[in-house]
Amino acid sequence: MKFLFLILLLSVVSCYETTRDCKDYKTGEFYSEVIINDELFTSKFKRTNELQVEVYNNKIDSSKLRWINDCEVIFKTIKPKNMAEQKDIHLKILTTTDSSYTYEYSYVGETKKQKGIAYRVK
Repeated sequence: MKFLFLILLLSVVSCYETTRDCKDYKTGEFYSEVIINDELFTSKFKRTNELQVEVYNNKIDSSKLRWINDCEVIFKTIKPKNMAEQKDIHLKILTTTDSSYTYEYSYVGETKKQKGIAYRVK
C-alpha cells in the first residue's frame, strides 16, 4: 500500500512544470521587489535588448545588458560610482506568469544569491 501511494505521489509531482517564457520579459517597463534581511526594496526600470535604466531610492542607474540566453543576462553598470558598482551582476529568470517573473541574482562569480519578483508595468 505504501508503495502504491509513493508511485501516485511521484506521478503527481512529476507532472508539475513551472512556466518559463522569458522572451516576454527581455524588454519593457517593470516594477521590482526584493526582500533583504526582512526589509523590502523596490525599484522601477525600463529595459531594451541592450540597456536597462533603473530608478532606485530616487537615483538613476544605467546598465549595459549581455544576454546569455533568453532567461539569463549580465548587467554591467555604465558609470560605476564605487567598487561595488564595478562588479557585473548575473540575473536568471526562474519562473514567469502572464504579468511577472521571479528571478535570482548575484555578483558574477559569487555563490550567494538573492531572489526577487518583477511585475510588468507596460
